[in-house]
Amino acid sequence: MSDTPETPLGSYIDHTNLRPDATAADIEKLCAEAIEHELFAVCVNGSWVQHAATYLEDADVSIATVIGFPLGASDSDSKRYETEAAVDNGVHEIDMVMNLGRFIDGDHQYIVREIRDVVEAAEDRRVKVIIETGYFNDEQIATACKLAVTAEAHFVKTSTGFGPGGATIEHVQLMRETVNQYAGVKASGGIRDRETALAMIEAGATRIGTSSGVSIVGD
Repeated sequence: MSDTPETPLGSYIDHTNLRPDATAADIEKLCAEAIEHELFAVCVNGSWVQHAATYLEDADVSIATVIGFPLGASDSDSKRYETEAAVDNGVHEIDMVMNLGRFIDGDHQYIVREIRDVVEAAEDRRVKVIIETGYFNDEQIATACKLAVTAEAHFVKTSTGFGPGGATIEHVQLMRETVNQYAGVKASGGIRDRETALAMIEAGATRIGTSSGVSIVGD
């Protein structure tokens, strides 16, 4: 494996703070770090999107937020509303958690519909579907990826970081093989060092979600 990907490592990273006790000062620190280290985006909870947008007004850093987070069990209408509010507040990307229970029940129509609702509400912004791979076997992960592509999501994403397990090389490879060129793959959950980030990229990840962006690009 090469020491660095062909593009700067920072351009893969969604620098993340989704802690429930994050304060305004924490979000400002996250944004300042993203600017200093030329990271692709910050990822924050919905109540902090507008604050991040104000801080990053003149910066070349995207803003992502999470929808239906972290359980995915909220009603699809509430996910749509969360998305609309985030768009109004200046978000650039949406990371939504799919409804895990409905998926396990085999209600694929529901999953496609709720993803499409978020994609529509997001207008022209990228939507990433969090599968929470730690709950599922390979066949289920592949099926979830196919549903996300059917619903015209832009990315599939491994994990919330709050569920059982995080990103694995095997799951990222499977997701990349399944979505092929039709969607990006975001590896998230437990990625804390440069070596792991590079391994995920080599496995097929096109984005890395991590709270350790500064140490990863600095290693």
